[in-house]
Order: sequence, then C-alpha cells, then structure tokens
Amino acid sequence: MIEWTVNPEIFSINILGFNLAPRWYGLAFVCGFFFGEKYVSKYMMQKGFTQKEISKLFVHMLTGTIIGARLGHCLFYEPVRYLSDPISILKIWEGGLASHGGFLGVMIAVALFHFKVKKLDLLWLFDVAAAPSLITGAYIRLGNLMNSEILGHPSDVPWAFVFKRVDNIPRHPSQLYEAFGYAAVSIVGFYLYKRYNQTWPKGRFVGYILVGGMTWRFITEFFKDNQVAFEQGMILNMGQVLSIPMAIFGLYLMFRNRIHKTN
Repeated sequence: MIEWTVNPEIFSINILGFNLAPRWYGLAFVCGFFFGEKYVSKYMMQKGFTQKEISKLFVHMLTGTIIGARLGHCLFYEPVRYLSDPISILKIWEGGLASHGGFLGVMIAVALFHFKVKKLDLLWLFDVAAAPSLITGAYIRLGNLMNSEILGHPSDVPWAFVFKRVDNIPRHPSQLYEAFGYAAVSIVGFYLYKRYNQTWPKGRFVGYILVGGMTWRFITEFFKDNQVAFEQGMILNMGQVLSIPMAIFGLYLMFRNRIHKTN
C-alpha cells in the first residue's frame, strides 16, 4: 500500500497580506499546454502560419478547454444545482471540470479559429492538435492525483493508494491508470502523425485519438468511484455514457473515406 499525503499546494507564502499558493493541478495544466504549443507550432509554421496566428490558436484552445470543461461538469454532472443558480457556474475556483467538456471545448475553439483565419482544412487542424490535447488530459489526471480527487474503488491490490487527506481506505490509483493510458495513446499518435501525416486522409489522426482516448476512459471508469449521486442507479456512469458517442464519432473520422467510397 502507498500512503498518499501530498499537499495539493506546491508552496504557500504570504506577500503583503495576500496568500500565494500555486497548486500542482495548475502546474500540470500549464505543462500540458506548454508542451502542446511547442508541438503544434512546429507543424503550423511548416504550413505557413505566423507566430501571431499560432498564439491566437492557443488562446482559443485554452479558453475553450476551461469553458468547455466547466460547462461540461455543470450540465452533465450537476445540472439541477447549476441551472437553478447559473451564477455559480462562474465560481470555477470551487472546483468542477469535466474532461469530455474540455475536449469538446477544444474542438469548438479550433473550429472558431479556423473560420477566422481560413487557412488549410479544419480536419488538418484537428489532426495536429489531437494528440497534444489528449496528453494534456494525462497531465491533468496527475493534477487530480496531487489533489487527492477522482478516487478509485477500494482495493487490496499491492499498488493501492491510501489517500490520507480523504480517508484511510486503500484504493485503485485510477488517476494514474487514466494518465498512463492517455499518455500511451498520445505517444503512439505522435509517432503515427510524424510518419503518416503526408499520406493518411485528414481526420484519421483525430479519429484515432478519440477512439483510443475514449475507449481507455470507458475502461478506467470501472475502477472509479462515481462522481455524483445520480450515477448510483446507472448501468454505465456518466463518464462512460459520454465516451461512447465520442468514440463512435472517432471511428467515423477514421474510416469516413471508405464509408463514402462504399456509398
């Protein structure tokens, strides 16, 4: 058993009466976007995008991630609470972000950027941004681990974590399961994009990331505690329900050329 007692704050200092306490979760978020910006910039500059346009894309993606993740949590997991008090949706510091909403937010943000600059194909932008987006999800799950949140089911496996800040129950480290899976899918995606980006049809890479990422999410949900009370009566929890249509859409993107040729 591994006793997990990590403080979610990296450090805490008081400056002129203000408490400065950056958190590991925030650092994980920043690291994911920093890596993604470096990766995507290389391919976008090869296609003639300016650094200003690349910076605008990442402003769009960061905004889309935050808004999408927040609205995803509010509408998918606690709609009654937030629709009865819409102002509380803005209280993002109270917690509550959903990765499915974040991924959808990124896709909408990339589409809005595409409509503004009107360069290349929208699916090309989706393809190049897909793997970095998923690996950012891996970083964020590590942030969840640091926060001792999104806990796994009680377990007696040798690698079980005891989250001392929550309870004394050994649990599956579901945050690590999800992070490692996302990272593996992303790393394969980086390799495939580097090798086949000139030959594969547009949309196949983002399709692969959707299928791989959402399938892994579906599997890891079997090791997690439910996030909200209404999931107790569901055969599949909300994370699994949301993963299914996204994986199906990914399959369509992967094989749409063959589907259209057949028709």
